[in-house]
Amino acid sequence: MGRSRGARGSRMKLVAAPDKFRGTATAREMAAAIGRAADTAGVDCIEVPMADGGEGLLDVLGGPDRSTVVTGPLGDPVEAGWRLDRGTAVIEMARVAGLELAGGADGNHPLDATTAGVGELILSAVESGARRVVVGMGGSATTDGGLGAIDAMGSQARYRGVEILVACDVRTRFTDAAEVFGPQKGATDAHVRLLNRRLERLVQVYGERFDVDVSALDRAGAAGGLAGGLAAMGAELVDGIDLVAEELRLDEHVADADLVVTGEGWLDPTSYDGKVVGGVGIYAAAAGVPLLVVVGGAEPEVAGRAGVVSLSDRFGMDRALSEPTALVELVVGEALDRR
Repeated sequence: MGRSRGARGSRMKLVAAPDKFRGTATAREMAAAIGRAADTAGVDCIEVPMADGGEGLLDVLGGPDRSTVVTGPLGDPVEAGWRLDRGTAVIEMARVAGLELAGGADGNHPLDATTAGVGELILSAVESGARRVVVGMGGSATTDGGLGAIDAMGSQARYRGVEILVACDVRTRFTDAAEVFGPQKGATDAHVRLLNRRLERLVQVYGERFDVDVSALDRAGAAGGLAGGLAAMGAELVDGIDLVAEELRLDEHVADADLVVTGEGWLDPTSYDGKVVGGVGIYAAAAGVPLLVVVGGAEPEVAGRAGVVSLSDRFGMDRALSEPTALVELVVGEALDRR
């Protein structure tokens, strides 16, 4: 799924592997900007737009080619795009039960938000012939522990022989999901206490029903516990960045590169723990390839790291928000001119 920009010969090779710049540019748009800078500099470029299991997963894995009407986060029907290709389905929960669909934190009803539509879409994918289902977490409105999805999926027997991979962008435990993520979904302190009790009760329910202790699983708290619920049904929880990297053969592209460029909209310490920037950095380091990180903005404690360029620090926040692709192209071009 990467794209070469011409016969390499002895020319320098760059791998463009950015995440989205949330709210301003997609990962594909950012990779194309890096590619334009490479073209101008006479450098071969492989564009490998990345995601870590959150929003944008579906786009970097080929984009939607199907659409199904399912239950939205607050019970209203939504038309959700998804992908089915050679027996593999790709579903992005944000397109089904995402916080934006619920009207953001102000419009969301944290106690009522449901993952039922995610389960409906998984069921639809399997009924359409999928034998492998990739479900991206991230961007959720929900903290229902995945119960809505499980109920909608029906009998566990239906999924025998089906591999379900849950692409997680966090490693939060199941019973921590409400406290860690509830407030950003509009939950008050009182809501968080109620949601905590709900998740603790679901640990017991899933243990009795599926003989799985979801409280012991890293990543089970992703998407308000949806990851844990799917794990109880037999799904495998994986780091989204590693799943995407494997699907897009990032290691092969990086192996003979001279420079890797990655980035995201906002860099903070969590960016180096299961997110795109940290994951791509690991692949680059393993191959002994220099890494350039271009971001929209950065927390002070990571802004000064070697190889990090913050667009807002250099050009101002207004330009970083309004001209991200042009500025990324400029910064990468300058870096290539120095090599």
